[in-house]
Amino acid sequence: MSKDLSYKDKKVITIGIVRDLTGLSERQIRYYEERKLIFPERSPGGSRKYSFADVELLMDIANKIEDGLQTHEIRKEMLREEKKQNQEDIRRKMIQGQLNAQFGFRKRQ
Repeated sequence: MSKDLSYKDKKVITIGIVRDLTGLSERQIRYYEERKLIFPERSPGGSRKYSFADVELLMDIANKIEDGLQTHEIRKEMLREEKKQNQEDIRRKMIQGQLNAQFGFRKRQ
């Protein structure tokens, strides 16, 4: 685990606490993992560990399920958002590279 992660992204919360925070059953949480909607880390003993960002994502998933969406639809939506974010990141890096080249800045190594 990287030390530069924000508190929101550190995977330190057990499934029991996630259950209490979200109101979802442990079975529902595991099901969303099986459907590749959530990706907990595993402790050396095999316990699932979640982040606060995961808790927020689970709440979002539960709301979408309640609104009638199916898990495969949610997964497609998540993949679209991820692709869009990756494209924005690439664009941002390209612009930064062009600015650096224009003004003679170099990345220190």
